Amino acid sequence: MTDIAPEAIFQFGVLFLSLALFFAVKAIPIEAVSTKLRSKVKSSKAQASRHFLHGAHLLSRAKSTSNRANSISLAHQAISEANKSISLQPRDAAAYILKALAFDLQGHKLSAIKSLDLALSPPAVRSLADRERGDALYKRAEIQLSVNKRRRVESAMGDLVEAVKLSSDNSKAYDLLGRCYEMKGLKDEAQRAFETARKVEERPVVRDRTDTSEF
Repeated sequence: MTDIAPEAIFQFGVLFLSLALFFAVKAIPIEAVSTKLRSKVKSSKAQASRHFLHGAHLLSRAKSTSNRANSISLAHQAISEANKSISLQPRDAAAYILKALAFDLQGHKLSAIKSLDLALSPPAVRSLADRERGDALYKRAEIQLSVNKRRRVESAMGDLVEAVKLSSDNSKAYDLLGRCYEMKGLKDEAQRAFETARKVEERPVVRDRTDTSEF
């Protein structure tokens, strides 16, 4: 009897602890947990938005200054803010686009293309409206052609054809598509693209947060 008593006491203790933990977990309100998680998510989104907006402001200043050194420095700061936003909301494409525009301003074309690749790939691309995605495709095509027109014209054309479907008010995309058609010797297609670009320019345009012309 004395030999099995310690074992029985141990088993009873384990059972008691298990039951205590079970009831403790059951007593935690699910609503409280959900509210706390939602609060953290909202806080993260708010912080990410602040970093994005600050970065966009820095990039705007970088584009407007005539001092090259200041422009590079401001663009570098914009990239830093974009990275902070990405660390908080990695599925939001806007910060990747901001980062790409800052790299482009600094002259780092390949880095800009890589950032746009991330923005236009799952899961980040799902955060973009059609027009935003179209504008991002146009910007990637523009940078690709600035790196190497001959080697990248096919890829750029693919982006631009999709861009004008998604962002039909982007006259620059139609114009660049027309130039791509000219490079490929497609005169009729080029003429139609240029004519559409002129018509679009006559219409008022409302841009979104990732508008490449505004940044």
